[in-house]
Amino acid sequence: MKQTLLTLTLAAALPLTAAPAGEVPAHPDKLTFKSYSFTPPAARDFRVALKSGVVAYVAPDAELPLVNISITLRGGTYLNPAGKEGLAEMVGYLLTKSGTKKRKAEDLDEDLAFLAANLNSSIDLDRGVVSLNLLSKDVDEGLKLLREVLTEPAFQENKLKLRKDQLLSDLKTRNDDTRDIEQRERRFLIYGEGYYQARYTTKASIESISQKDLVDFHRKWFDPRNMTVAVAGKVDKAAMVKKLETFFAVWPIKGEAAPPVPKPDHKLTPGLYMVDKDVNQGRVSIILPGLLRTDPDYLAADVMNDILGGGGFTSRITNRVRSDEGLAYSAGSGLGGGVWFPGNLAAAFQSKVRTCSYATQIVLDEMKKMRSGEVTDEELETAKNQFVEVQPRRWATKAQVAANLVDEEFTGRYKSDPGYWPNYAANVRKVTKADVKRAAERLLTPEKATILVVGKKADLLNPDPKHPVAFSELVGGKVTDVPLRDPFTMKPMGK
Repeated sequence: MKQTLLTLTLAAALPLTAAPAGEVPAHPDKLTFKSYSFTPPAARDFRVALKSGVVAYVAPDAELPLVNISITLRGGTYLNPAGKEGLAEMVGYLLTKSGTKKRKAEDLDEDLAFLAANLNSSIDLDRGVVSLNLLSKDVDEGLKLLREVLTEPAFQENKLKLRKDQLLSDLKTRNDDTRDIEQRERRFLIYGEGYYQARYTTKASIESISQKDLVDFHRKWFDPRNMTVAVAGKVDKAAMVKKLETFFAVWPIKGEAAPPVPKPDHKLTPGLYMVDKDVNQGRVSIILPGLLRTDPDYLAADVMNDILGGGGFTSRITNRVRSDEGLAYSAGSGLGGGVWFPGNLAAAFQSKVRTCSYATQIVLDEMKKMRSGEVTDEELETAKNQFVEVQPRRWATKAQVAANLVDEEFTGRYKSDPGYWPNYAANVRKVTKADVKRAAERLLTPEKATILVVGKKADLLNPDPKHPVAFSELVGGKVTDVPLRDPFTMKPMGK
């Protein structure tokens, strides 16, 4: 009780200080904030050119006693020989899972488990990645294991057989999920059947892959000149650079420099393409040619796409198709800024089969409005703020910093445009309504769209009476049937 009285007495004795007039706004929406600026980390602070010719980005971070080492390999699935589709992917999968010349796969797993380390690898469309995560105190031992895997993989026969069995089993389910069907047929429409991104594994190609194929692929392409390194974690930069110099010294493999990613020569053919699949929910993709990320209009196009369908609940397509009409849970658009060749702009959604045509009409109408009209001040500001304000999250950790800088090195933008990220926010801020309209007029040509629909054909062509929009009306009457593909050969199947 005495303590309470004392507290009250002291409180009463303290002078009250009122906030100066004008400092507290009448309503929260009147609050103002200082403008926020963010400068991305400079590559020169992390970049090291090793004596071997390998470029490394080392980003010390003492927050946790961990180290992440990632090696990006130039060369992807485009290196698969004809008839050996799946070879690069299998090398990427088995590299860290099938032992080395010194350790059986089981022993390697045991050694990694003892270190509480994660060692993973994969090869994708244009690159491979081998990553190691472990405690900082075990870096030396981890580098030893990593070098073994990179230079002396065993590709054990039993592990190869197991992986082939898994892949062959997976082929059986290729036509089960409409998402998979849509993704495959989109690639065929965009790139044509001969391009590497539209060359899929088959039963024959998987069965043809031998241990020798894996060894030959590895010895040909796992050369240091194809590698870029990212290191982030609790390391001393100078000491880590010395370790990397030793790591790449006297490399036992004399391979080749990977060739550049080949460019597609196939052109999108406008029209509507329909895959008959007996499901209640149809999938629709509306595809248009896009841009290289180096195109002068790319930033304006990115802002335009954000307003059109890329910005989630603030975008026009999402509001019309999802919020206003309730036709789809998710609807939007994406713009791929091509690195090696121009990407594509695509709008996509999933809706009840009998309302797919109506939802497609709405998306095409929104494209036309964007092309012929003008975005509002609020739309433009919201989109630009989104691009600018999300940047700190892109560089939030040292691991992200190292990975982003490696990507800049790998794709060549570090050399061709080193000021891209330092100037990014300012360049986005410069985008005007006129720039957005110019990008829309250039890219949004719905009359030339390639439209892919996956769903039950009888219902797709029999729209909901509440919204009697026929697909044929949207594409000038022409609908091209796209048969399902044999899951084992990837050849179109007859009815």
